[in-house]
Amino acid sequence: MKKDIILKNDIFKVEKENFNNSPFYRLLCPDWVNIIPLTEDEKVVFVIQYRFGIKGNTLEIPGGQMDKEDKNPEYAARRELLEETGFGEGKWEYLGYVHPNPAILNNRCHSFLVKGVKKIGEIKNDKNEKTEVILRPLKEVNKLILKGKITHSLVLNAFHLFFLKYKNQIF
Repeated sequence: MKKDIILKNDIFKVEKENFNNSPFYRLLCPDWVNIIPLTEDEKVVFVIQYRFGIKGNTLEIPGGQMDKEDKNPEYAARRELLEETGFGEGKWEYLGYVHPNPAILNNRCHSFLVKGVKKIGEIKNDKNEKTEVILRPLKEVNKLILKGKITHSLVLNAFHLFFLKYKNQIF
């Protein structure tokens, strides 16, 4: 089967492949990371970020794509957390990964929990992003989800992994 890259940019490539005499398109993307950062007093460090796809702001946890220089997902997650929020340190734990959309995407999104984060620097967004940091109590997350305040599917996945793992524990 012949495969052609029909578009390439900094974020993804579009690959076209014929399968059963029909064209199929696949987005080739680096893996992504998501971080649930918790402060010592059990507040989640969220970011408000403009998303071009919906032409509006979303309430999210920090995250982003792995860069070529990133050694592994945790390295990328530590970088993204600091860049988007100015927070860092804490105790890191890998929660797992999901395939964002296996019908058209080849990548994975890795989720991490970080307990005890602290403000250690300033926000250093890249040219295509602008984040605003807000802290909300962990106990309010379900309410934020049910009220439609958190709608980003990868953020919902990260919290699902978190709540599955810690459903019987209180922080």
